Amino acid sequence: MGLSFWTWTLTIVLSLFFIGMSFFFKKKADASFAHYAIAGGSLPFFLLLFTDIATIMGVGNFVGHSSKGYEIGIANIPFVVGEQGAKILFALVFAGFAAKFTYKTLAEMINDLIVRDRITRSLVALLTSSIMIAWVSGQAMGMGALFSTFTGADPILMILVFSAVFIIYTAVGGMYSVVWTDLIQGGILIAIAVWFYFQVFDRIDFSYTNLKTGLAEVGSSELVQMNLSVMEVVTLFVTGTLGILAAQVYWQRCFASKSSKSASRAMLISGIVAIIFTTLATVSGLVVKLQNPTLDADNAISWLILEEMTQLAALAFFIMIFMAAISSASSLLHSAAVVIINDLVIPNIKEKTDLFYLKLTRVSVVVFGILTIVTAIWADSIIDLFSLAYSMAGGGVVPVLIVGLIWKSKRNSTFEMGMKNSQVSVWGARIGIISGAIVSLILGVLWGVLASVILTILFSKILPSEDIMIGLREMS
Repeated sequence: MGLSFWTWTLTIVLSLFFIGMSFFFKKKADASFAHYAIAGGSLPFFLLLFTDIATIMGVGNFVGHSSKGYEIGIANIPFVVGEQGAKILFALVFAGFAAKFTYKTLAEMINDLIVRDRITRSLVALLTSSIMIAWVSGQAMGMGALFSTFTGADPILMILVFSAVFIIYTAVGGMYSVVWTDLIQGGILIAIAVWFYFQVFDRIDFSYTNLKTGLAEVGSSELVQMNLSVMEVVTLFVTGTLGILAAQVYWQRCFASKSSKSASRAMLISGIVAIIFTTLATVSGLVVKLQNPTLDADNAISWLILEEMTQLAALAFFIMIFMAAISSASSLLHSAAVVIINDLVIPNIKEKTDLFYLKLTRVSVVVFGILTIVTAIWADSIIDLFSLAYSMAGGGVVPVLIVGLIWKSKRNSTFEMGMKNSQVSVWGARIGIISGAIVSLILGVLWGVLASVILTILFSKILPSEDIMIGLREMS
């Protein structure tokens, strides 16, 4: 029995397992909208750690970054450090803060603590959900391409099949099925990744010098040179960093944590793991370039697996990527659905029952899932898809968030749920978010951040919020 048979067999078995897990936790997820969205704010450290790792280590981190390594070499590392290092920054600065609250989304937190405005909340929701769409689409794209390489099946067909699995899995079990399955997936993923990269780098005797020499021999010595300007390096770093800080999925896990310490430790460790493995993925692309410099970059790592390794190694790699893809896709799709219902629907309709919101969130999972399928079929590149969403959300949302948290109306006060304590006004937030997103797309994320910060402060000064004016009059 060949590789195609075992690939199909593993796909079917793992898919049934994930769907079965989601039905096992359905009853807990059905307890309330808060349980479906953030597990009632009860997750312990060990669940947070492995769900962070499993969510972070998606197809992009293994396949996408290895392709970029093959294509542009170590010039991809600034983006890697920005994207993955942002998780460490998030852990040290934001995770403990976020875990003090039981919000369901970043947009809800900004609305409650910084600016009370439904339009601003909707803008934040749209931009942060764009990151989720990009990430979920990236998982589907990666699995479709990989499965096609392993079995010869049509990649579009496999995008549809794979997407159907994670849509069902996510819709049924909510946060509980996601994190408990991630516990299993995260452990297996790390073990296989360590073994796999050992196999890859054994080909160059674990020597960077050997890699440089070999690349020079095949005419690709430029790949081990950081041939980027300082501005390009900074832009790549900032794009990755801001994109992560705007990612709902990480904020959501902090809100789901039962303690600030657990949230910070889990994100810190997972961020370190992510930097290590994503850097290894980039360098593994260079190893492939050394052995076959004429490949399409998107097929680089697949070629190495199928042509240069044993069937056992190929199956192990497939399991690793499938675990990474299904865990990331389910987590991100779940986050996107929660954002849409919590921040676009609930604030703009008459109050309904908790059961209504829960059912509507499941419908949202399906709708979002279909949207990600369309995006996956339309998009050309996994990493380019991520970068586009990072620029929009990072350049628009994060500057307003940071300005809002730093620029307090009462300097020595602490942020508490239900209390607005920021000088950012309604129009300051709206214009800051929109301008940051647009300028980031047109001129780059650094200019977008600058525009967002300046206009947020300027318009907050010119058009202060009414509740701040009232508060200042009362203080006087």
